[in-house]
Amino acid sequence: MTISRLPLADWPTPVEPAPRLARALGLEPDDLWIKRDDLTGLGGGGNKIRKLEHTVAQALAAGADTLVTTGAPQSNHARLTAAAAARAGLSAVLVFPGEPGGSGGAEGSGGSGGGNLVLDGLLGARAVWAGDVDQDGLAAAAARLAASLPAAALIPFGGSSVVGARGYVEGGHELLGQVPDLDTVVVALGSGGTMAGLVAALGPDKVLGVHTGAVDDPRTVVSDLVSGLTELPPDPGALRIRDDQVGPGYAVQTDAVATAMETAARTEGIVLDPVYTGRALAGLAAAVADGTVRRNRRTVFLHTGGLPGLFGHPSVARRWPGPQVLT
Repeated sequence: MTISRLPLADWPTPVEPAPRLARALGLEPDDLWIKRDDLTGLGGGGNKIRKLEHTVAQALAAGADTLVTTGAPQSNHARLTAAAAARAGLSAVLVFPGEPGGSGGAEGSGGSGGGNLVLDGLLGARAVWAGDVDQDGLAAAAARLAASLPAAALIPFGGSSVVGARGYVEGGHELLGQVPDLDTVVVALGSGGTMAGLVAALGPDKVLGVHTGAVDDPRTVVSDLVSGLTELPPDPGALRIRDDQVGPGYAVQTDAVATAMETAARTEGIVLDPVYTGRALAGLAAAVADGTVRRNRRTVFLHTGGLPGLFGHPSVARRWPGPQVLT
């Protein structure tokens, strides 16, 4: 079988103005637009679909009947891998750290249920719990599992390989066609493939990545992926990466992130998640405050999805238990 891309969504995704959010951040009303890659449809939507169009095509070309991938228990990538597997007629096995029913449930912590885990089950995925392992140990457990199955393809963490990142080379060209006067696109930097594809398409000066704490060395990760996508990769030092929103760690919602989530919800009715898009908007707010992102220049915020994970994050229900009661 020869297939380089498996269509999993309708493109392009829309770009919408966000004038009230722009004002709240200190920008002019027409400065800020939102690229809605949360509206990719399949499996609840999100940016991983662009990557999976390429990685699942590669798996099908190799004759795989099962997709194996890793992630935290509330992984958006794991959910969307399960959805892509269902669409392609394949099985999916998701390898998680920790134990089933563990405490927490946030992206990057335990697996108490809810959120993405519910959708993983609905989509027919099976899970393997790898116990107390770090990222390398989790990857090794997934590789062993894939090797033990007769026809399994290993989909990398976050879908972030050179093959997967091609989806965001396409996405970057799509965005530039929609917003030709683009100055900066702001994106959450998780496993690195989304930012890498955008940098390969748009150049390092137009992409601002907000580090979420998903990988230890985001600059090297992104740089290595860009090197596989273009003949003239930028110097790693040219990459625009903010690391001021990680806080205590990947799974911990900070006050700045909670404020960003509230601001987006209460100005534009846009819901962000506490790990990726909430951090990205907090990073954008900080960039406006310090002059990295300026007025009268066109900025696009890339909404990468992640809504289901919000319902598995314990801090969300504590901070927003329900609507205020009128007395």
